Amino acid sequence: MEEAELRRVLSLNIKHYRGLRRWSQVVLAEKIGISTNFLADIETGKSWVSSITLTKLANIFEVEVYELFKSPKTPKDETKEVIKSIVNDISVTIEHSLKQITIKYLN
Repeated sequence: MEEAELRRVLSLNIKHYRGLRRWSQVVLAEKIGISTNFLADIETGKSWVSSITLTKLANIFEVEVYELFKSPKTPKDETKEVIKSIVNDISVTIEHSLKQITIKYLN
């Protein structure tokens, strides 16, 4: 992953976790001890965070630091996973049924 992608993912995750708590940028900035302008720059990818700020963010959001760098799943990604799971279940069921039919009629 390149730096631009890291910045993008981090900013999306900060916005996501901040949104879950319904905090404004002002509230979050105060909680972690940075200026609102600096937080805005982080959320737009213009500025990078120090390890101290990163740790504060993870602590305030009650997540591990690495989770701030995980690519967020979109509803589309989650839908794909559900469909794959359903197709897999159907395939296993069909395979099992075919084996039972084969055993019944060939024995």
